[in-house]
Amino acid sequence: MAGGREYSQHQKKIIGRYYDNHDTIILTRLGEIQTEIALAAGNEKKLNTLWKRAATALAKTSIKPEIASKIVEAQDLEALGRQVSKLSR
Repeated sequence: MAGGREYSQHQKKIIGRYYDNHDTIILTRLGEIQTEIALAAGNEKKLNTLWKRAATALAKTSIKPEIASKIVEAQDLEALGRQVSKLSR
């Protein structure tokens, strides 16, 4: 068995459910990041970290990369919220 990994049936079901719900997981993560950004106003270090996390999460969605980069570069919380709402429909 060169380089492969065999999973038990239980593990395969867990992996399958994760990927079945991946969109929901990312949307939830973006919503949590959005809330944390709103609460972290004034703390530049934390805000920078949160916006990096937002960029990573946005990259895993169907949002066009140029739109995501504009949101992150401008650190536009309202635009982030609009995109999260649009994705959740």
